[in-house]
Amino acid sequence: MDFDWTPEQNALREQARQVAAEAVAKYGRHNDSWINGYSKNFARDLGALGWVGMCWPTEFGGGGRPPIDRLIVGEELIAAGAPIAAMWFADRQMGPTLIAYGTPDQQAEFLPSMLTGDTTWCIGMSEPDSGSDLASLSTSAVRDGDDFIINGQKIWTSFGDDADYCYLICRTDASGPPHRGISEIIIPMDTPGIEVRPITDMTTNRHFCEVYFTDARVPAVNLVGVEGNAFKQTMVQLEHERGGIDRLVSNKALYDLALERADTSDPRVRQEIADLEIGYRLGRILVTREVLRQAPAGFSAATKCFCTEHEIKVADFVAKTFGANAMLWSDVTKGFTYGPGYTIMGGTSNIMRNILGERVLGLPREPR
Repeated sequence: MDFDWTPEQNALREQARQVAAEAVAKYGRHNDSWINGYSKNFARDLGALGWVGMCWPTEFGGGGRPPIDRLIVGEELIAAGAPIAAMWFADRQMGPTLIAYGTPDQQAEFLPSMLTGDTTWCIGMSEPDSGSDLASLSTSAVRDGDDFIINGQKIWTSFGDDADYCYLICRTDASGPPHRGISEIIIPMDTPGIEVRPITDMTTNRHFCEVYFTDARVPAVNLVGVEGNAFKQTMVQLEHERGGIDRLVSNKALYDLALERADTSDPRVRQEIADLEIGYRLGRILVTREVLRQAPAGFSAATKCFCTEHEIKVADFVAKTFGANAMLWSDVTKGFTYGPGYTIMGGTSNIMRNILGERVLGLPREPR
């Protein structure tokens, strides 16, 4: 198998590195930049380059480029710490979802502003009593004429306080099995009846939010797909979310800083670096299989599990390399203490292993 990049791909990677370096110089370096590096201006810069929706079909305004191009650009931007969070969810999930399931009117209304980097989206999935088990969610949307009335609470909603729109996963019918009756609705975040409370985590990041809906009224035309039958749509969304390059290189910028300080005269340190470099290579192969659609259905659970556990190893290496300085609060400390979150966001590693065992390997469920 030929793993060499083409001359065109190498040129794109070099361009992405230059754009990333310029962004860091202009907007600052950000740890975990796809989720903590928020810059609306850089989102617009990327839109002007055609790097938002670069792989979307051209008939929807996208670049029509091969998916591997997005992997290359995304890897370089995140690895450098360039702040891409303002456009990332729209590019990664919301745009492809609307292209697959949205109406022509929805596509015409929402896709253009995603492509220019002018709108930021958040995703209303997890709830206080419904984390990885999305089928148990209870936030309701009740039909009232031409509207839905939304009531409930979401939590861990990244960029809820900054987003223009929320892509809400909610329950429109509670009479059947848990997986039925789930719908997806687009909600402008300035809708009356929405309260957002940012959550400050132990690293002082504030992108996570609680979002409360109290009789929030949304036009029924904002329903995406088939009412009450959106669970499969949500699962497709999670395939986009779990198998991408962002799950491998979140803290690559910190790793590069640690490499500059590492005592490579110590063979144990060299061995640890070798192990991490192997992990990056294996993770990139897994992500590439996802991007090229060569992986089995549901295998993104394994990709996410491997890549995020690798990121925790990177965080541990960074902490050890900085030694006593790691105990002093700094941007580096803030970055490596974020490590435990990698295996939780987007579904915990335990849940990923269950998905892999049941849906990919076909193993029987343990009797209760």
